[in-house]
Amino acid sequence: MILSQVGTVGLNRLSLREQFCNTASGHACKSRSARRVTLASQRHGDYVNAVSAEAPVLPFTKDAEHLEKWSKSSWRKRKAHQQPEYPEQERLVEAITEINRMPPLVFAGECRTLQARLAKCAAGESFMLTGGDCAESFSQFSADRIRDAFRVMLQMSVVMMFGGGVPVVKVGRMAGQFAKPRSSGSETIDGVSLPSYRGDIINGPEFTEKARVPDPSRLVKAYNQSAATLNLLRGFSTGGYAGLARVTQWNLDFMDNSDEGKAYLDVAQRVKEAIQFMNASGLSANHPIMTETEFFVSHECLLMDYEEALTRQDSTTGLWYDCSGHFLWCGERTRQLDAAHVEFMRGIGNPIGVKVSDKMDPNDLVTMIHSFNPENTPGRLAVIVRMGQEKLRAKLPALVQAVERAGQTVTWICDPMHGNTESCGTYKTRRYENIRAEVEAFFDVHEELGTVPGGIHLEMTGDNVTECIGGGASIEETDLSSRYHTHCDPRLNAEQALEMSFYVASRLRKLCSSGVCKVPQS
Repeated sequence: MILSQVGTVGLNRLSLREQFCNTASGHACKSRSARRVTLASQRHGDYVNAVSAEAPVLPFTKDAEHLEKWSKSSWRKRKAHQQPEYPEQERLVEAITEINRMPPLVFAGECRTLQARLAKCAAGESFMLTGGDCAESFSQFSADRIRDAFRVMLQMSVVMMFGGGVPVVKVGRMAGQFAKPRSSGSETIDGVSLPSYRGDIINGPEFTEKARVPDPSRLVKAYNQSAATLNLLRGFSTGGYAGLARVTQWNLDFMDNSDEGKAYLDVAQRVKEAIQFMNASGLSANHPIMTETEFFVSHECLLMDYEEALTRQDSTTGLWYDCSGHFLWCGERTRQLDAAHVEFMRGIGNPIGVKVSDKMDPNDLVTMIHSFNPENTPGRLAVIVRMGQEKLRAKLPALVQAVERAGQTVTWICDPMHGNTESCGTYKTRRYENIRAEVEAFFDVHEELGTVPGGIHLEMTGDNVTECIGGGASIEETDLSSRYHTHCDPRLNAEQALEMSFYVASRLRKLCSSGVCKVPQS
């Protein structure tokens, strides 16, 4: 959705809480050499004109060489991993035909604007915040839940902008994040084996034979829920709710007495004072920069029939865009170069991402990047790393260096969730300390190499859940059963997510002081 970005003019130079000046771990950052800063600046200069241009740059043209044998259905000639087996093909055809007739959920121009924003993230001029449910559900769908998740992301973006000094690009794992890849096609409980739950868009989470049968009618229900979610998010973004003047009103009730809630209110009050100063200086309180915000939506490109049905040709450029979401990513389990998902995603015009674990070979990554982004367009491709902090420190440098040697432009994103999942009794959980440690490692590696950390990708919720252990919320193993509501993987609750934003803000501020991040000029 293309709305006025909440700005940081007049805010970037204001002092922040002392905690922003130090990393949460208390470790002092090593000073960066002038050589590294110079190299980073030279690298940014190679494509800064493309980033700053008013007109969004196309990822490629409709006559691009790599599109010669591509169509929105050419993926069907390749092996498609992680797809459900529908027992009633006629009902599947009916559902897909109905979705084909439906309007697009997002628009090509919005996707191009997001690409321009992500190009700034690659250049150190912005930072991408992606957050939302592991998997959206039908049963938990409500306006209040959407509002609370949106509100937490607003809070996090304010903390990062105010503390880090760069604009934040807000992207929700919303309005389409229904399907989930699984490591096994079946699961066994008490000696009974049934097909795995693959997300509400495919089958049900209940452990019954009937619920686990893939149901094509869920495709249409997921489309309708996505449309309703987008409608509400657009209203929140443009209707005044997201205006900076309301910054002190965004706190969630259950966080009023928490350390993170109090720290946020302190930042919010400082922002409010800055706004009062800007209003007194002549900036109208009704200016779009004060009343609106940009918010984009994303999901994993997994269920191929659904994605193809929502892929439409843009009348202004001739390119094909997957109009199920602004930003789509290819998962670790479906990124095979000769398979269906890569074939499909290489031809759509959306900004896209690819999830990368410690298993990725540096040379293979360079090849994959070329396949997804043959024109080397800034903002077209994000590499989303998910490894766990120890493996990330060992493996990420070689990947970054290989991409740098190849002269490729990508936006590096940290997913600190998927490399840190563990079992605790009958529950899957994640420890906040391990998640934070991976984010710390991500920033450390880029700092050492003089490259740009472009964003963070979190599974989180605005609800007061007890799914991840630790953090300022002090959730213990014995608390997991209290409010464990996820249908799939454990999520950070609002308090833990906000705590993470304070840490990220401290690292962004250090990057800006070193010259890698570029503070916007008024």
